[in-house]
Amino acid sequence: MRIGFVGTGTIAEAIIEGVTKSSLAPEYIVISPRNKDIAGRLAAMHEVVRIGDTNQAVVDESDMIFIAVRPQVVEEVLRELTFRPKQHVVSLVATLSADQLRCWLGEEVIITQAIPLPFVAERQGVTAVFPPNQEAMYFFAALGTAIAVHSKDEFDLTALASSLMGSYFGLLEGIADWFSEKGMPAEITRSYVARLFASLSDIAIKSSHKPLGTLRHEYSTRGGLNEQLFQEFSHLGGLDALKGALQKVHGRIRGA
Repeated sequence: MRIGFVGTGTIAEAIIEGVTKSSLAPEYIVISPRNKDIAGRLAAMHEVVRIGDTNQAVVDESDMIFIAVRPQVVEEVLRELTFRPKQHVVSLVATLSADQLRCWLGEEVIITQAIPLPFVAERQGVTAVFPPNQEAMYFFAALGTAIAVHSKDEFDLTALASSLMGSYFGLLEGIADWFSEKGMPAEITRSYVARLFASLSDIAIKSSHKPLGTLRHEYSTRGGLNEQLFQEFSHLGGLDALKGALQKVHGRIRGA
């Protein structure tokens, strides 16, 4: 397997780090020269990584090519490149549709869309793959968990779910700030709340046969603090604000 990356940003770096720790054993990984700092670091750290002279050289030397450039410049970058028939192109640009890609790349390429997250660097986390091409599923399964997505609507929703990462850390930040204002040292709050949330996430994964509403009730004593906090959060508009934000980002993903 010969792997190429057009664009060398944070996610591309995470994938490459994960690949070097996996059993995939590519013949080589050729990366875009555009981000010199990241490209140089990866090439220095891993013998299997080399820097292509140009983006077209990356395409020419690869069987499986990952598109990892910013949405604002992706059309400009791709229109300058020529791809071979049946070449496998994996787009990591969540807001880009397969129809747009095919328009820029031609009808003969194989197009897969994927949403890998930074955790793939440690071969953890989950990657949505659409359509569930066998080669792409095998690749991302080696970097954690690969989820087969069978429709564009489902894929858009997984992209939306992945946009919750910043909000998750923002929620932790808000909690830590509030407790700090009440006199608790920030490091204690962070350690306690982060581990609490990690344990709850573990329960949600291991109890996948139970609806989340059931888990909420099981972990909320009637008349207790957990029940009260959720009710207050909801009454103050927390759930409505979250759903409203999801709706707006969903519209952006779908091009509304």
